[in-house]
Amino acid sequence: MRAWESVGAPGTRVRLVERPVPVPYAGEVLVEIEACGVCRTDLHVTDGDLPVHRPHVVPGHEAVGRVVRAGRGGSRFAPGDRVGIPWLRRTCGLCRWCRSGRENLCVDARFTGWDDDGGYAEYTTVPEAFAYRIPDEVPAEQAAPLLCAGIIGYRALRRANLPPAGRLGIYGFGASAHLTAQIAIAQGVEVHVLTRGQEAHQLALELGAASAGPAEGGPPVPLDASILFAPAGELVPIALAGLEQGGTLAVAGIHLSDIPPLQYQAHLFRERTLTSVTANTRRDGEELFALAARLGLRAAVVPYPFEDADRALDDLAGGAHSGVGVLVR
Repeated sequence: MRAWESVGAPGTRVRLVERPVPVPYAGEVLVEIEACGVCRTDLHVTDGDLPVHRPHVVPGHEAVGRVVRAGRGGSRFAPGDRVGIPWLRRTCGLCRWCRSGRENLCVDARFTGWDDDGGYAEYTTVPEAFAYRIPDEVPAEQAAPLLCAGIIGYRALRRANLPPAGRLGIYGFGASAHLTAQIAIAQGVEVHVLTRGQEAHQLALELGAASAGPAEGGPPVPLDASILFAPAGELVPIALAGLEQGGTLAVAGIHLSDIPPLQYQAHLFRERTLTSVTANTRRDGEELFALAARLGLRAAVVPYPFEDADRALDDLAGGAHSGVGVLVR
């Protein structure tokens, strides 16, 4: 089969190689990939922002495809079933985090496209307990971004402790942000988007945002909560300063550049909260997919042929578009 593997060499993120079709272990299924989202976390893996967990790993953790066969003991899915393969690949199920419903904090968790090969390939495997069932009527290129961008955005929205009908700031407006904005707006939230780029501003306003402008100028009104999607630590003081008293800033990325010094009075006093978002639980994913169906959530997809994964990553790194890159076979 063809697969893109992480190279780890300067100037070259991935290369297209031939590999054997993987064999599903006990409790896993083999999946033929239809589409795979191109996520910023893939950039962090291929650029070395995240430590190498598996040399020459196949990136991709927003994969949609059809089950080919199950490994020993597999019974949840049958051949031909459509499934989604997310970032969270496996947890121990035994630690205190797993037992308390916080499996996203499992100390022995494994992740697709980082610890194990992911969806930038013609075939991959997934533990059936961590796969999502995808309805046939949902196009693969629309389902793919929900598997990380959608789920993480949904968890970030919950972590931001936004009051009903409150004011939400969104810093950065890529894949996760534009899906999160749709959920918030549908729930009666006043959304203010703070990011660079006229294309992103236009998309935000078309989706129903109350305002869209550069982050450096701050929001037009004090915000009850904000989510930082951009991996830019220098925006943390700006976002905190833009909060109303009692507000929360949730940082949604797995990687963030260094945060400048904070001033207690300007950034944290009057019970402002700074929190992070770490992966997701399977419950987050199930809730997100139910919401997506009810709200008609739509990703602004930019399709790429499977053969152009390197270009898709370059475009994401360079901010070539405000949509969601998806590799389509």
